[in-house]
Amino acid sequence: MNVPDKNIVGKRVQQARLKKKMTQDQLAAKLARNNVQIDRAGISKIENGSRCVYDYELKALASILDHSPNSLLSEG
Repeated sequence: MNVPDKNIVGKRVQQARLKKKMTQDQLAAKLARNNVQIDRAGISKIENGSRCVYDYELKALASILDHSPNSLLSEG
């Protein structure tokens, strides 16, 4: 039985980051300036679905990537 991929945020973060031509290191640095400590490896884990995102991290990611938190959560 196939289980659908339930990590919506990771794919959305990656898409938004790439659209802004930003590396994982650059995103991690911007998060650090906003007092959110996620290193490059953490960004990679979020994007590949092996790490969950806390609500305060989602808010910071959305702000940096010029998205709303809801847009990073939407499947459409």
